[in-house]
Amino acid sequence: MAYHSDSSSSMVRLNIGGRKFCTTLDTLTQREPDSMLAAMFSGRHTICQESEKGHIFVDRDGKHFCHILNWLRDGVIPPLKDSEYAQLLREAEYYQLLGLVDGIKSALSKRKEDEELGTELTRIDIIKCIQSDRVRFRGVNLSGLDLSKLDLSFVDFSYACLKTVFFSRANLQCAKFRDVDAEASIFHNATLRECEFTGANLRGAVLAGANLQSANLQDACLIGCSFCGADLRSAHLQTADLTNANLEGANLEGANLKGAKLTNANLKGESS
Repeated sequence: MAYHSDSSSSMVRLNIGGRKFCTTLDTLTQREPDSMLAAMFSGRHTICQESEKGHIFVDRDGKHFCHILNWLRDGVIPPLKDSEYAQLLREAEYYQLLGLVDGIKSALSKRKEDEELGTELTRIDIIKCIQSDRVRFRGVNLSGLDLSKLDLSFVDFSYACLKTVFFSRANLQCAKFRDVDAEASIFHNATLRECEFTGANLRGAVLAGANLQSANLQDACLIGCSFCGADLRSAHLQTADLTNANLEGANLEGANLKGAKLTNANLKGESS
């Protein structure tokens, strides 16, 4: 049946995938007049209305429809996690709410900029710090920094955020990385002898050619890591997750892989 109403402010009852909502015709049509929702209630289209209580059924997930209604009422973008923004964006695109789509993309872009600006120290700050005897960056956000070719031996990075940090050719001998988040960081040809990586997140990190002799990588997330040509002699890899890791040409002589997950790992040419 086509939807008709005598008043633009009349109540509209909606059933979005089993979740019930009440709003007005004005809310559904005024802020985004070119949207699918506005078109649905223009009177030009046939819509499915339940006979018992008059709810209009829409076969979509209703989880984020409250945010859609609040956008249509107030024009406010809700503060959500990135995964929830992705879900809301999908619904906004379905309902053709172009203003909401632009607002979500702007919020995500601003969040990314804020995270980049949120790095607590610069490369120059790090160089000044490592000139002292005992250096700790425990829990510090160092995301995106270029720390290549620095002598960072014995530095404590435990619990730090090291996402996309560039450590190529740095000396990290005996450094501590316990429970760090170093996703997608670059350790190409770095010296990591006797480093402590217990429980660290190194998903997608590049450790090609790195010296990891006797390093402790127990319980570390090493999914998709590149260890091509790396020296992992006597490394501790117990219960580490090496799913899809590339260990081609790596030296695993004496390494402890007890309980390690090696699903789809490339072990071609490794020596043990």
